[in-house]
Amino acid sequence: MSTEPRPEAARRFRAASGPVSLVLCSLLAIFLLGDAVVRAGWGQMLLLAPWVLLGLWVVYEIAFVSVVRVDGEGAMVQNMLRRTTFGWSRVRDIDLRWQLVFSLEDGTELSSYGGPARARPIRRQVREDDEAKAPAGLRELTDIRDRWQAAPSTADAPIRRTWDSQALIALGVIVIWAVTSILIANA
Repeated sequence: MSTEPRPEAARRFRAASGPVSLVLCSLLAIFLLGDAVVRAGWGQMLLLAPWVLLGLWVVYEIAFVSVVRVDGEGAMVQNMLRRTTFGWSRVRDIDLRWQLVFSLEDGTELSSYGGPARARPIRRQVREDDEAKAPAGLRELTDIRDRWQAAPSTADAPIRRTWDSQALIALGVIVIWAVTSILIANA
């Protein structure tokens, strides 16, 4: 009985500043809403909350949600509200410009906002016995290219473009809450 080697685990690439921004803004939102409860009470806080949550939702979409996920079968690129999935056989080329760019077989180029990015080189004194270290973006590009080139011929999932429905539903709830708070405040 032959056993296939276990495929490498899926790997996610996200901008390092995304989680930091989201945590800091979440703490600020909690502080603002807590301050509103202390100063004005729960009713007023519920009228102010959708505006704070709307700002937090914008930070979430801009800074945190953009991600590239790769595995042995293909990749998923999410840029804010748009999600694109494809198998490795649908990729013509992978390049690193300012962001990671997938050239797909349908002629489109898909830039990934949350994936590896080209960074400025670090300036430091180089000693003769030190080895030159490749930038992180290039190491991650090499990892992604290796997965692409090692992909089996069965990695041929079609190119699918969808919307991030959960984020849109959350936005809809926040907007309905904001409209309701305006109507209550003007009543």
